[in-house]
Amino acid sequence: MGIKPGRLTATAAGVAESAGGAALALGYQTPLASAALISVMLTATNRVHLKNGPWITNGGYEYNVVMIAAATALAEAGPGVLSLDALRGKQREGALWGLVALGLGAAGAAGAHFLIEQQAAKEIGSPAHNGAAGGPAASGQAHDESAHPVNGAGAPAPVETAVEPEPAEDLGGDVETES
Repeated sequence: MGIKPGRLTATAAGVAESAGGAALALGYQTPLASAALISVMLTATNRVHLKNGPWITNGGYEYNVVMIAAATALAEAGPGVLSLDALRGKQREGALWGLVALGLGAAGAAGAHFLIEQQAAKEIGSPAHNGAAGGPAASGQAHDESAHPVNGAGAPAPVETAVEPEPAEDLGGDVETES
C-alpha cells in the first residue's frame, strides 16, 4: 500500500478497529467507539480504495461506505438498554450523536492523513533519500521526484500477465447458429 511508517499505521488502525469494535459491542462510549471505526474506514477509503472506484468487486470503497453508515447509525441509535452505557446511566443517542461520531471520525482520519504525509516529507528530506550513504542518489539510481512514498504515485505499474481464457464447456446441447 505504500503507507509510511507501515508498522505504526497498521498498529494504530488495528488498535482503533479492535478497541472501537469491542467498545461498540459492549455499548461503551458508543459515539466515540463509532468514531474510531469511522476514522479507520475513512483512512482506508482515502489511502487504498478511492482510486479503484466505488465497487468492492474492483477493490473499491463500497464496503467502507457501508461500514461508515453503519457506525454512524449505531451512534445515532445509541447503545440500548443492555449496554455498559445504560448501566452507568450515560446513554447517548440521537442524530446529534451520530453527527458527532461522524465528525470525530473525519477528524481522526484527517489527523492520520496529516501524520502520514508528515512522515513521508521527513523521509523525502532524509539523508538516506537524498544521497547519503546507501540512498538512491548515492547508489547511482535516478531519483524520481514524482514518486510519492505514501501512495506510490509515480511507481512502476504492476506487471500484468496474460491469462488465456479456458474453452467453454460443451454441455451436450445443440446450438443453432445463423449462417
